[in-house]
This record gives sequence, structure tokens and C-alpha cells, in this order.
Amino acid sequence: MIAFYYKCEKKIPQMNKKFLNNSITYVIAGLLLIGAFYLFLGRSFESSEEKDLGHLVRISKSAEGTAYPVNIEVNGDKLTYSKNGEVFKATKEPGTSVYEIMSASDIDPSSYSVVVKNGGSIGTIFSILIGLLPFILMFGFLFFIMKQAQGSGNSAMNFGKSKAKMFVGSKANVTFFDVAGLPEAKEELEEVVEFLKFPDRFTSIGAKIPSGVLLVGPPGTGKTLIARAVAGEAGVPFFSISGSEFVEMFVGVGASRVRDLFSQAKRHSPCIIFVDEIDAVGRHRGAGLGGGHDEREQTLNQILVEMDGFDTNNNVIVVAATNRPDILDPALLRPGRFDRRITIDNPDVNGRTEILSVHAKGKPIDKKVDMSAIAKQTPGFSGADLANLINESALLTARRNSKKITLADLTEAIDRVSMGPARKSKVISENERELVAYHEAGHAVVSHFMPEGKNVGKITIVSRGHAGGFTRYEQEDQSLMTKIELEAMIASMMGGREAEFITHKGVLTTGASNDFEQATKIAREMVMRYGMISDLPQRTYGKKQQAIFLGREQNEEQDYSEETAIKIDKEISKLLDEGKNNANKILKKHKKELELLAEALLKYETLDADQFRDLMEGNPLNIEVPKKAETKVKDKEKKENPKTKKGFPEPQSS
Repeated sequence: MIAFYYKCEKKIPQMNKKFLNNSITYVIAGLLLIGAFYLFLGRSFESSEEKDLGHLVRISKSAEGTAYPVNIEVNGDKLTYSKNGEVFKATKEPGTSVYEIMSASDIDPSSYSVVVKNGGSIGTIFSILIGLLPFILMFGFLFFIMKQAQGSGNSAMNFGKSKAKMFVGSKANVTFFDVAGLPEAKEELEEVVEFLKFPDRFTSIGAKIPSGVLLVGPPGTGKTLIARAVAGEAGVPFFSISGSEFVEMFVGVGASRVRDLFSQAKRHSPCIIFVDEIDAVGRHRGAGLGGGHDEREQTLNQILVEMDGFDTNNNVIVVAATNRPDILDPALLRPGRFDRRITIDNPDVNGRTEILSVHAKGKPIDKKVDMSAIAKQTPGFSGADLANLINESALLTARRNSKKITLADLTEAIDRVSMGPARKSKVISENERELVAYHEAGHAVVSHFMPEGKNVGKITIVSRGHAGGFTRYEQEDQSLMTKIELEAMIASMMGGREAEFITHKGVLTTGASNDFEQATKIAREMVMRYGMISDLPQRTYGKKQQAIFLGREQNEEQDYSEETAIKIDKEISKLLDEGKNNANKILKKHKKELELLAEALLKYETLDADQFRDLMEGNPLNIEVPKKAETKVKDKEKKENPKTKKGFPEPQSS
């Protein structure tokens, strides 16, 4: 029977356990209310009245000679008697009996009857328990309230217990083979794996492995994945916990959980402790709004002590991950704690090719698809973005009931991940559609004929997100950009507005707002950060102020004179004007190519890199015309004056 109970208990789902805990809480609350009702209202329903013994004697005398004797119940020293339906209570002296009292008053024994109830220890104990019942219920109710405040399924006595999840053996099945695009990070962590596998090799020569490894990089780059790979390669226990799980509403809970976590790690050494998002507890001390000594800082202090205190953690390696290393406390980053920092950045083109190949395993990818070509179209994508790209392409393939993931599916998935799904059902007038076509054609033509301009990868007038259309460029991985390249980017951004202005006789729309924003940002960085203006001293202008507690840039301190500020504004405006003039000259010179491209976009809606290049070289296009049912056009607005139109879409250049 007991074995059956435990088997059934193991099979109870987590949701049912939560329901059971909540039900118990409600039952306790109900019993508490019943106890209060018993204490404060119960006595009001009693019809008995406390009397003296003289009253009992008088009633008994009045019952002499009648057929209705007085019924007396004796419970210790307490008497309960009734007559004519009325119930009374009285108390006799200890050591005396009812018969003695009645005999002393010359009461006829036939006028009363006596029933003696057991008033021993059991009754006394029961009375005491009844009196203590409300207090027992109150403490029980508080116990369950504290349990619920700590979280479902956790006991109130386990506040200070660590919430870390431990993976041992086959559960930690991720290895370096599953990690792609991070060769330098894997090389650095292989040393950690060797120490965990063969610690004597290092200790015999007096070497000491770094006690902490800090993984730094943007979200989605694979920090957690490579930490799991280290544990999988070493075959040691792996404790995983988030930084936010240390801190609770009660003071001292975080520090207690840190102590418990490291205590468990020591018992299972050699092992790895992985703390994800350590910036939740590792921020600069004293940065809070209320001073310095709060619960988060106590937790951080305990982490510092455990990592490098008097009691060192042999064979316990702490691996932490964060995307905000700038806000971490310096004491956490010093040698002896996190003395090795590994930067995990977004992958380059080779890394993206490897990551795409890893995620493409087990999926029916068409043999004609070249993953390196897809990688060239996804600069700036993280590992998580690439995984999402492959998944989106698989969903698109399933949507059209196909068995193979084609290049078109992957290309469409790139646009969906970066810009959102296509809004082909959006109602748009023919005039607006024509403006969008010339706008995007202006971006592409200027970038194509501008010296050091970027190659066009795709151009479309299909609306996605808030953009009426977009132009995507073939971007190469580069860490440095020249002044000529930045000027070409400004000119191509200005090309959209200039194309509308030239082809529609001075018409101005709202579609270039995002282009102006990006162009102004580049021009400002060229003047204030990159030192690319000869008329200004080679320095940076403006000091960014950042609040550590808030973690965001608040404002920018002007560390230059008002005279210099006027010069900066003039140079920014000069760069924007030069970009506008360059775009205007190129579009007037290549107006024929501009019109051909706009007409092709109106007809085909989307052109890839090869099709755009053929069009610029004067070669004919062999493209199937898309179905017209996907785009709704208001024919009545076909010849409407564009000057009277409001709310044009905002095409953006990528």
C-alpha cells in the first residue's frame, strides 16, 4: 500500500500539486473562520443560564409530588439541569456530591434524577485542544502564506536553499561538436575541460586553473550553449542558475542561496557552476537609489567571498554570462575571481555558414542551396537569429505543402526575420505604389553608380512591417569603414527622396523620414566620433553620461564650446547636402536606368541581385509575373494628384 502511494505521488502532475497546495490553503482559511465563529458567536446560541445552587434547590422542591422531576447532569464540578425545557448551569463545591446537597436541603430523591458524565483527563485535554484550535489554525495559515510567497512547491524552511538545476551524466549531452562559429571561444575553454578531466596534470607543476570564466557577448550568440558544451565535454556535474534567482523579497535569502550552491558544488567537485545573466546581482555596489547596503549587494558580497576567500573552491569552476560587462563590479572582475574573459560576438560569414549547416541537419534542404550564399546575406545575425531563420524557412515550406526547403524559402525567411512578414493585402493606391517604386529605385541606382557604394542584394516594393518597401545590400563583414564608403551610404539614403523629387516634379512625401534619420546619424558620427572633418581638431565631441543603476544612456555632456557646436552643426549639414547633391547628379545622369528599374518593380514587385545587375547592364529580364490577387489597388485614385495625398508609407533602406 505504501509503495502504491509513492508511485501515485510520483505520477501527480506539477499542476495538480499546485492545485493541492492551494486547496489546503483554502481549507485552512475556512477552518480558521469556523474557529473564530465558534469563539465569538458560538456562545450567543446557547440558551443555558448560570445560576447558584439555591436556584437548583428551589426548583427541586417545586418538583416534589409532580411527574416531572429535575434532570441533573454532573460533569466534574459543573452542573447542568433543566425544567420545563429551560436549561440552567451551576457550579458546586469541589469534593461534594449532588446527593449531599439535596439531602442537606431535605429534597425528596423522587423529585430529581442525577446523571454523572466522565469528566476525566480526556475531557480536559479535549477542552484544552478546543480552546487552542483557533491559534493552531492561525499558525498553520501563516505557514502556508509564507510557503506561497516563496513560490509554489517550495517549503518555508527552504528559503535559503539554492534553486540551481544540476545536470549529470547523459543529461548534459551538448559537446563542442554542437557549437559552431566560435573557434576562439572553444580553444579558450578546452583548457578548462582538460583541467576538469585531468587535474593532476596541472597541479603537479604548480599551475592553477582560472577560478572563473566570464562569457561576454550580445544576446543569442551562444553563451549558454558553449557553457553546457564545456560540462558535456568534461563529463562533470553542471549547476545552472540565473542571477535573478538569488534575490528574493526576504533579506539574507540571496546570500544563503549562494552558500548553499557552493556547498553543493564542493560535494560534487570537480564540477561547473554556470550563472546566466550575472549582471542581475553583479552590478556596481553603491549604485542603488537608496544607498549601498541592500539585499542584492549582500548576495554579491557572498559570491565574492565564495569565489576567492579564505576557503577556496578546489575543482569548482564558475562560468558566468552577461551582455552588460560595463556595469559589473570591479571586485568581481579582478584576478582570482573572473580572471578570464571570453568575448563571444556575432559570427562572421564563415561562422554563419557553420551555424546554418548545424541547424540545417535533419531538414530537407534542397541540394542547390548554398549555405555560404545565405550567410553573405545575413550580416549581423546572431546564432539565435540563424536558428530562427532555418525554422521559419521550414514553416514556409510546410505552409505550401512542399517536401524541400528551397533558396526562395530561405530568402523569404531572411526578410521575415529582419523585417517581418509581407503585408500583401495592404490597400495602397496606384500613385503611392509608383512613388514607393521610384523611392526604392533611387536608393539602388545611387548605391550602384556611387564610388565605393554597396552592391544591391534585393529590392522590393512589397510592404513589410512599417516599411512600404526596402532595399537590402550585400554587406561584407568589416570592422573598419572609410570616409568614402560612409559618404556613399549617405548619398544612397538621400537617393530615395531625390528620385521622388525628380520623377514627380517636386513632390515631397513622408517616406524618407527613416532615411534622414540614418543619414544624420552617420554624419554626426563622422564629425563627432570618427574625426573625419579637416576643419575641426581630431578629437571626440560630447561625453556620454550613463547611470549604472538604470543601465541606460541618459544624456550627453557638451564638453565643447558653443562656437565649436556651431561648427559641428555646419559640418553635419554640409555632409548631408553633399550626399543629396551627389544623389541628384547620379539620378539625373542615369534617369533611364531609374525609370527602367521603377517599371520593373511595378511589374514584378521584387528583384534579386542578379536581376538588378542585368537591368543596369541593359539585359532583358525573364521573370514570371506574380498574381495580381495579392495586391489591392484603388483604381479611382490612379490619376489623383499626389500633392493632396497624406499618410504615405515609409519605405526604409536596410
